[in-house]
Amino acid sequence: MNAYDIANPRRLGKVHRMLKKLGLPVQYSVFTVVMKRPRLLRLLERVEQQIEEVEDDVRCYRLPPNADTVSLGKQFFPDDVMLFTGGVDRIINR
Repeated sequence: MNAYDIANPRRLGKVHRMLKKLGLPVQYSVFTVVMKRPRLLRLLERVEQQIEEVEDDVRCYRLPPNADTVSLGKQFFPDDVMLFTGGVDRIINR
């Protein structure tokens, strides 16, 4: 999961568009991204090039496969987004 607080609207837009190509926005500044570590490190390098370290805050958290979560309120996912417990491989390889 990636989360960010970016002070400048232009930098904010760039990082948001970058992450939106690779992940699912859970909230405007929170994304769920599923990828292998080498690819994630490359993504974080690209994000680091866009931000100002003294003004912006970007965080990346590894979530365990069966993390307990609580969601309150209406969830806004696009109609074509399908969420699977245990990952897509479990559904495809049945």
